[in-house]
Amino acid sequence: MAGAIVVEGLVKSFGTVEALRGIDLDVAPGTVFGLLGPNGAGKTTAIRILTTLLLPDGGRAEVVGLDVVRDAEALRSRFGLAGQSAAVDENLTGLENIEMVGRLYHLPSAEARARAVEILERFGLADAAGRQAKTYSGGMRRRLDVAASLVARPDVLFLDEPTTGLDPRSRMDLWAMIRELVNEGKTILLTTQYLEEADNLADRIAVIDLGTVIAEGTSDELKDQIGGEVLELHVQDRADLATIVEILAGIGTGEPTLDHEAGRIRIPVGSAGPSTLLDSVPRLDDGSIAIADIALHRPTLDDVFLSLTGHAAEQEEDPDAAATKRRGRARGEDPR
Repeated sequence: MAGAIVVEGLVKSFGTVEALRGIDLDVAPGTVFGLLGPNGAGKTTAIRILTTLLLPDGGRAEVVGLDVVRDAEALRSRFGLAGQSAAVDENLTGLENIEMVGRLYHLPSAEARARAVEILERFGLADAAGRQAKTYSGGMRRRLDVAASLVARPDVLFLDEPTTGLDPRSRMDLWAMIRELVNEGKTILLTTQYLEEADNLADRIAVIDLGTVIAEGTSDELKDQIGGEVLELHVQDRADLATIVEILAGIGTGEPTLDHEAGRIRIPVGSAGPSTLLDSVPRLDDGSIAIADIALHRPTLDDVFLSLTGHAAEQEEDPDAAATKRRGRARGEDPR
């Protein structure tokens, strides 16, 4: 094993549910590795094992050369973890929160205080250091949570959906912080439901579903799996979506995907993009369909996700029900 994070054949089950079915990962030092997958795919289970919070049933994993089971105690001071919810004590001030984490890492009192002051300054929270965390905005709480994960100066940082629920400005601020950490040599494993986030931050991406890695590569390598271009249409009336599918039947190189909430249709068209676009417009005019927008674009990670898993990244319901439904599809069962 040579990477900052290396996973070999990792297996974990909860009763009859196989959360992980033998995943392999190799994360190079000083990079961001994106872990994508629908709810219930096994992302958080993998992170819990890698951060010594959960024992695997089989396989092995190392973080900075330490085995997550055999060397768990020694490993815990070498990584930082920011989970899906900001783990801050709302009744403590920002300074007290960070200082408390330092003490939990057995830092001397004076060093824990100095480290807290340093980190709050770096994360733009110095002016709010004396305020209770319950007065912080969502973006400030998330920054405080990530700041706390860096108290012990870890080599590896695990970020489990770190920007969920943040407004666009707060999300961009956190992206900038992540880039700074990588520039300093930190290794980051990032799970996210925002494909744009993985596209912008991750050096490599693994897509997992049904507890297995179904694709891995750079963002461009994954997009190249789709090939060609995608014709994307936005309708003025979402009731027209089914009609458009009929009107444009056979126009592309693959099945169209519909997003009813967004009023959008995507059709893979291969290398015949321009001619397909020219052909589709008169068909839609003849059908008296009002189009808000129509364009050609290179495949996105969303297209990759749809192609690999059969649904958009944010369309899953209850994780257990979602996993059961996908396993049923994999066995050829009726998912209804």
